[in-house]
Amino acid sequence: MIPYSDLQAQYAGVRDEVLEAVRDALDNGHYILGPAVERLERDFATYCGAGHAVAVNSGTSALHLALLAAGVGPGDEVITVPFTFIASVASILYCGARPALVDIDARTFNMDASRIERAITPRTRAILPVHLYGQPAEMDAILEIARRHRLAVIEDAAQAHGAEYRGRRAGSMGELGCFSFYPTKNLGACGEGGMVTTHDAGLARTVRLLRDWGQDRKYHFALRGFNYRMHGVQGAILEVKLRHLERWNERRRRAAALYDELLAASGVVTPAAPPYVRHVYHAYTIRSQARDALRAWLTERGIQTAIHYPQAAHLQDAYADLGYKAGDFPVAEQAAREVISLPMHGEIGDEDVRAVVEAVRAFRG
Repeated sequence: MIPYSDLQAQYAGVRDEVLEAVRDALDNGHYILGPAVERLERDFATYCGAGHAVAVNSGTSALHLALLAAGVGPGDEVITVPFTFIASVASILYCGARPALVDIDARTFNMDASRIERAITPRTRAILPVHLYGQPAEMDAILEIARRHRLAVIEDAAQAHGAEYRGRRAGSMGELGCFSFYPTKNLGACGEGGMVTTHDAGLARTVRLLRDWGQDRKYHFALRGFNYRMHGVQGAILEVKLRHLERWNERRRRAAALYDELLAASGVVTPAAPPYVRHVYHAYTIRSQARDALRAWLTERGIQTAIHYPQAAHLQDAYADLGYKAGDFPVAEQAAREVISLPMHGEIGDEDVRAVVEAVRAFRG
């Protein structure tokens, strides 16, 4: 069996380092936040090229607090995309704001910047581009539109640890960046975790207050905050894994290049990455008009796959009250019918890539 992701193989490679870090975190008694989390924040900020990083308990919490810190509240609108994990949309609603959706680019799956200005209204407060699958959105165009209209840009970089756009790291280009450390991410915790990055010391302070009940000192609540703190053990584990992230990302990129080469003229559409982008392939996602049949074919041959995502956000039952309908975002809706993610992780070997490609090319759907 060829797994879609292999967390056990990753753990085996860093086991001794992780266990030592966990022992230290348990011995020092800092189980919530503490020195391990502080080191992670410092080193992750440096890695991203951001001035500050604030650790939280999930990527969703990171989005929620970044939006609040940017001043998003009831009656506001935030522009984002319908083709993403639902947290991108839900976090806007948590603030009492309305998600204003725009369609995606058919090749990159990211926000189509040419559609943004038509979605701007007097209530628009921010733009939330998603760096989907590990590839940054077209940030120059997005940032220019935001500058002209005086809007905040909040990067959903949950899948883009170490990705770059014209030499700038994901999470360093907007006012705030948001990361998830869900276990299967390029940088994943042994549980949940998240991070907010920013160059603005004031925004960083606001996020720090909001993650810890709004306290600026013990039992003094300057803001109405939340219990979104990172556990000390997760900080220790992530600090270890951060040291290996570049190696894992480069392995993903080499595997993706091999997929690209071997899947040429195979009948599926492979990912498109402009030359000025460093794609880190959280997912290697192809398109096939016979997606479901192809997935069944691969499953029968012991190859695990995933679908990210089978239904666009605006067509989910829970979000019907946003007022969108089928046909409003045809590119996203078609992508949801066609995408399939092939095995991809930081330990995948060339032999597994070749076996997957052989099965894909043998498919006659």
